[in-house]
Amino acid sequence: MANARSQPLAGVRVLDFTHVLAGPMCTRLLADLGADVLRVETGKRADTPWRSASEPDLGRTLAYVMIHRGKRSITIDLKSPAGIEVARSLADVADVVVENFSAGVMARLGLDHSRLASRNPGLIFLSMSGYGHEGPRKDWTSMNSNLQAYSGMMTLTEQEENPPVAVSNSWMDYVGGLHGCFSVLQALSKRKRDGKGRNIDLAQFESGVATMGSLLLTGIVDRALPPRLGNRSTKVAPQGCYQCAGDDQWCVISVENDRQWHALAEILGQETWANDARFRDVTGRMRHHDEIDQHIERWTRTLAPSDVEQRLHAVDIPAQHMRRVNEILDNNSIKSSSVFHLQPGRSKQTLLTGLPFSFSPPRRQEFGPAPRLGEHTEEALKQWLNLDPAEILRLRDAGALV
Repeated sequence: MANARSQPLAGVRVLDFTHVLAGPMCTRLLADLGADVLRVETGKRADTPWRSASEPDLGRTLAYVMIHRGKRSITIDLKSPAGIEVARSLADVADVVVENFSAGVMARLGLDHSRLASRNPGLIFLSMSGYGHEGPRKDWTSMNSNLQAYSGMMTLTEQEENPPVAVSNSWMDYVGGLHGCFSVLQALSKRKRDGKGRNIDLAQFESGVATMGSLLLTGIVDRALPPRLGNRSTKVAPQGCYQCAGDDQWCVISVENDRQWHALAEILGQETWANDARFRDVTGRMRHHDEIDQHIERWTRTLAPSDVEQRLHAVDIPAQHMRRVNEILDNNSIKSSSVFHLQPGRSKQTLLTGLPFSFSPPRRQEFGPAPRLGEHTEEALKQWLNLDPAEILRLRDAGALV
């Protein structure tokens, strides 16, 4: 929430009931845009069950630091009547509530949209779940790989002769969080015009379906499954990931048009290909892709990936060597890219990813640190509810704030 006054969502209060990754990604983006995100937690059960390196001074994992930076933390016992009333009071003055519990949990707590909106009609309430809160799938438990399977995304990965493979790194959680943020921004925009709150039901598997684009529509119209092409394309050829000189070194090459094809043929010493009827157009090159790939890889295996990249760039052919994480995180990338951000920590700097765009004139992105558990409990109750220390103490004695 650093520098929030100059941010697009300055002054917007978000009450955050999210956990693990999809919901927290949504609220992190809202915090990055300047919203005051108040994260509801409890000391009775830790969040973020996935492992990562730790941040000892914070008592959190680095995964937690990455996904919850810029937020504030309040501890509330949602299993106590006093705690539920505190949560309702906070929702009364919030602009947005975001939750990603299983369907029915917020209703059982008495914190569902209908009850909260009856007290705060302008409230925007986003519910995120794997399969939505209505219909026959609402009670299904979801994980990233299951969602990719059900959305159909796994029918597009790998090659026909190999088993389907999920996109790793919790793809559906990040995509769900991104769409959740979009939905809140749209609801806030509509509320400016009509003053009304919104109840938003987001199904993460549908977020995955939405990313399939023309491949999905082609399957519906043609009644045919899109081919599983691996690194190849349905539109350009040749395209692939080719082995280069060295240990496990690779370069991705995409030939988009006939001019690039002729340039590639010349580089490979195959000038006659320019007049070869087999390769005259992209359809023919797709048909003979295996043969072309063999020629390309005979050439790339003799060169370092950077040399392949350099020679192809010189004739305007898209080519990039495959970088590993340690190569992405070099000093030049950190300095030149808007996505990397060195976050001052409580005892040391931590490298985080920021928003992958920049405004003009350029402005340095600044994000607040991730919170300690319950770090802002008293502060938030004072600022959001105008409670004095004595009232906060009574809530602690009643077991509401744990």
